Amino acid sequence: MAPHGFRPVYHPAGHDHALRGAVQDLRTGRWVAMARLLDETTGWDGWTRRTQVLATVAAGTDVVHIWRTEQPGSVAAAVMHCRVAVERALRAHRAGHARTRELWQEAWTACRDTAELVPADPVPWVGLLALASLEAGRSVPEHRLAPPAPMLAPGPWGLLAEAEKRDPYNREAHHRMLQFVYARSPGPLSEAFNYAQWAATSAPLGSALHALPLYVRVERYRRERGHEKALDLHWVAEDAVRDAERALDAWYLFCATDEASLLDLNHLAHALYGALRFTDAARVFDALGPYYTTIPWAYRTERPDDRAAAEELFLRARSRCLSG
Repeated sequence: MAPHGFRPVYHPAGHDHALRGAVQDLRTGRWVAMARLLDETTGWDGWTRRTQVLATVAAGTDVVHIWRTEQPGSVAAAVMHCRVAVERALRAHRAGHARTRELWQEAWTACRDTAELVPADPVPWVGLLALASLEAGRSVPEHRLAPPAPMLAPGPWGLLAEAEKRDPYNREAHHRMLQFVYARSPGPLSEAFNYAQWAATSAPLGSALHALPLYVRVERYRRERGHEKALDLHWVAEDAVRDAERALDAWYLFCATDEASLLDLNHLAHALYGALRFTDAARVFDALGPYYTTIPWAYRTERPDDRAAAEELFLRARSRCLSG
């Protein structure tokens, strides 16, 4: 079991040591380790996860552009190009940048081109889903398709279907779809709850989608800041406990924790801690080892942008659970 006293660290690669090495090289302006890593990556789950992490690091550099210049025929470089383009559009949107629309168009074109170049790859379709959340307020026909089940709202279901066709129950695809639902319905979260429950109940054992409802609960917590007493009670409510138990029993107990999303593990530890399931939470904290993510812990602090406060809350929760 991990010792109680060590300080938690954040690293986008988490337990993926090979990815950590590629990220380190990428930060120094080199692309060879990234290319080698992607060439060795098998399975769409690892491919989707690794390209997403690499894009968050590469988006502020020209490393992928240099890679494409030096290896114009590289399929992996083309995928990373569309990944970086999407990441830049998302960042511009969050910052309210004047070039957001231009960057959105560049990313949309890159995703479409990559989808034609690599028809079996789910990543371009995941990218298009991510871009859809920036268009949620517009009447885009592709983003207003009829849902596949009652209680669900119109949305970019065709894009999700394309990603699922290539990689069923793709974790990032469903999280991008959830972001679209958030953007489409900025008020009550009923549509988001319906979507997350539908995705989770449709997923097989071992799927990370069983943790999806926990994200919606955290989002509700974030939106209802200022009602601390009611929010603390929220985590021990019967339906909240049930969501945490399902994520534990249907996902965590079957997953390879060294390959699992750090965000998923942190959301599960956070939910079990809030539900007073300290023994179960201890198992997840132990699996996390030295790694943590600021979210969801930051939303339980007085200042969500205070990373130190989020870290301290994580430490207190972990200490409480690991102390038995």
